[in-house]
Amino acid sequence: MSGELSRPPVTRWLAERACTIRREDLPDTAVTIARQCILDWFAVTLPGASEPAVTLLADELLSDGARPTATLVGLQDRTSAANAALINGTASHAIDFDDVNMAILGHPTVAILPGLLALAEEISASQDEVLAAFVAGYDVVCRTGALMSPGHYHHGFHATATVGSIGAAAVCARLLKLDAETTATAYGIAATMASGLKSMFGTMCKPLHAGRAAQNGLQAARLAKRGFTSRQDALECAQGMAATQSIDFNPEEAMKDAPLDHHIVNNLFKYHASCYLTHGAIEAGKAVRERHAVSSNAIQAVEIRVPPVTDRVCNIAAPRTGLEAKFSLRLTVAMALAGRDTSGIATYTDALTQEPELVRLRDMATISFDEALPEAKAEIVVRMADGARLSSIHDAGVADTDLVRQGLKLAAKFDALVVPVIGGRATALRARLTDFGGEEAVGGIMALAWGGMR
Repeated sequence: MSGELSRPPVTRWLAERACTIRREDLPDTAVTIARQCILDWFAVTLPGASEPAVTLLADELLSDGARPTATLVGLQDRTSAANAALINGTASHAIDFDDVNMAILGHPTVAILPGLLALAEEISASQDEVLAAFVAGYDVVCRTGALMSPGHYHHGFHATATVGSIGAAAVCARLLKLDAETTATAYGIAATMASGLKSMFGTMCKPLHAGRAAQNGLQAARLAKRGFTSRQDALECAQGMAATQSIDFNPEEAMKDAPLDHHIVNNLFKYHASCYLTHGAIEAGKAVRERHAVSSNAIQAVEIRVPPVTDRVCNIAAPRTGLEAKFSLRLTVAMALAGRDTSGIATYTDALTQEPELVRLRDMATISFDEALPEAKAEIVVRMADGARLSSIHDAGVADTDLVRQGLKLAAKFDALVVPVIGGRATALRARLTDFGGEEAVGGIMALAWGGMR
């Protein structure tokens, strides 16, 4: 990993590509999915704002009396852009219901959008400028993820936090209209601040990773604009980000000649409020139950076949809290087989983890790891009391190509999550987000996203 001089200038290449992207350059597909990402971000952030991790963080940060230039989504406060990036980013990942992209093995929108919106609100940037920056940053975060995959994630780094910091720097640098040299400097600043450990999954630190990524990127772009220095080859240099955080270095993937919607079309939205790597198994379990009218009382054994990547991500064998339940293949499959609502954020409680029916199904489940399976694919085999073996397989890593259908599903998800938080304002907010774009600033949208039934 020490061949510094032989490595292509990935950092500068990514910076040059991102800083020149304009709204008129965006493919229609990219715009549609970007709007869906933004809609979904508000959907998960508004209820996430009431989670203990967020209220504790907000109490700490608001005590400094920072200049109130940006809105805290789902709360009734304003604070500095930097604080808002951290708090809103944490809120958007707090219920673990946000989107995913397998290029980074993580969550792109919660890392790159919070700082972008906070900065846009502060400088009164237009919604079109936000769209251009978002798509540019989405491209950067996925290409950076591909540069270091799969070793980066497998080694224990939470890519949402680490790679997300680079993407967050990209969106903020683009919104600030930094040139390629200054943008590359921002990436270097973000790279040296980037951290996040997968060992924290199931704790409040996991959503904090998204907030930190957003804040890191915003601060990096601002510092670079002021003249703060860093290496402009931070991703590829000796002792740089790739060299220290991965055994893999894939510049051909990071620098692939591809359109702006190459990665965003593979954005994966969540419809279960748990770790995305449980979704394939949940869907397979639901299919077994629904196709065969399975009674959980007649189940004698459950076999779960998944890829090895799940082992250190969502394999908590006996979760004790609602948060840990989101990272338990055994328990989420038990919920699917028992007909529980895996999409309801109120479902995942401490009491749920002790329910006798679910504990029985959980404890009879065995997990096998199959290296031939892609990251989000799973197979469930259920053995019944009469000897029947029922099975189903589902690949949650395949993005929906019907964007109209996807939009309708996301609108329903938005209403289910947001109406209980802000009441009648949810309809107006959804309409504004669905048509996000134009010369208007984001302030009006952010005003609708304040917390409470005002």
